Amino acid sequence: MKVIFDTKFRKIIKKRFPKSSMVRYQFTNRLKMFIDDPKNDVLKCHKLTGKMAGLNAMSVNGDVRAIYYMKCEDVACFIDIGTHSQVYGK
Repeated sequence: MKVIFDTKFRKIIKKRFPKSSMVRYQFTNRLKMFIDDPKNDVLKCHKLTGKMAGLNAMSVNGDVRAIYYMKCEDVACFIDIGTHSQVYGK
């Protein structure tokens, strides 16, 4: 699996999670797992519905999710990261 990061994603991760934050470290580890095996159960990847239909979510930790879409069969484009309420607006 190949991953790319949308410009919006790069800005959001810098704003919400400073480079030294634990979430950045956790995201890096989960991203490595995702690249090796996107179907790894630990990642809890799932398709989203409703106004976010067409997108997918990956669990970074208990409350943080990374949102992405599949650009093609083997390329994922990450577009958002944040707490459950930040990414889903609830």
